[in-house]
Amino acid sequence: MRKEISRYLRILIPLAILFYLVPIIAVLFVACGLLDIARHRRVTRDLAKQYFFRNGLPTWLLSPFNLFLDLISSRNKYVYRLEDFPKGHREEIERVLKTFDDNRDEIIGDIRKQMAGKKRGMLFYKWYDKNINEDVPAFNEDYTYIKTIGVSVFNQKESTSLHFGPLRLTLRVLYNLTPFKSDNVFIEVDGKKHFWHDDPLFIFDDTLQHRSINEEDRERYCVFVDVLRPSRFTGLQNLIMKGIQLIFIKFNGIFYKNWTFLK
Repeated sequence: MRKEISRYLRILIPLAILFYLVPIIAVLFVACGLLDIARHRRVTRDLAKQYFFRNGLPTWLLSPFNLFLDLISSRNKYVYRLEDFPKGHREEIERVLKTFDDNRDEIIGDIRKQMAGKKRGMLFYKWYDKNINEDVPAFNEDYTYIKTIGVSVFNQKESTSLHFGPLRLTLRVLYNLTPFKSDNVFIEVDGKKHFWHDDPLFIFDDTLQHRSINEEDRERYCVFVDVLRPSRFTGLQNLIMKGIQLIFIKFNGIFYKNWTFLK
């Protein structure tokens, strides 16, 4: 109880000071946060607590920027099919996923060697448009729309808690490399479950609250790709991405602090 009160005070006291010193900025952040969280199908007390006081705090702080990104992007569908993307986006996504299919055994084998004794791991080939790993040359190409390419792995019975992605410049493409028939392995977004045995491909806005679950005694290998949102302002999006890269490339450990980074 004491820890919970302390958590609230760490947010409420600076916000109260901001209201006193610069009320217009404080109102802006509160209003943007309320607009942002209202995108969920049901806004509950637990959702608001997670967003404003727990792991959603970075998303709240970035909400004015995210709402600006909404203005320069096509209407957000929240959950997407591949057919929802323009031709250029779709071709890049299909090319990357085919490369994963063609190199599936080698990629999984290399990751498995590094995962002994680890609960969850993450391998980046590209991170915010910067090449990180050169093992698969096709992933180091210059893409117009794709900005992050990687693989996440859960060892047996390993899952994430409910959380929010920080930025709405991109959409998250997930592709399960090892789907199997089980209702105990799924991703849940905004309270709705997607089972991998129904479709190994799932694309969504990851600033919505979500979690990934693996309750089986098997490993789960999942590709993750971040692709720019469809927009008439792709040039501006890429310019923003360059600025974000300078900041985020040094702080990916903040957003993936419970993961082991693989090489």
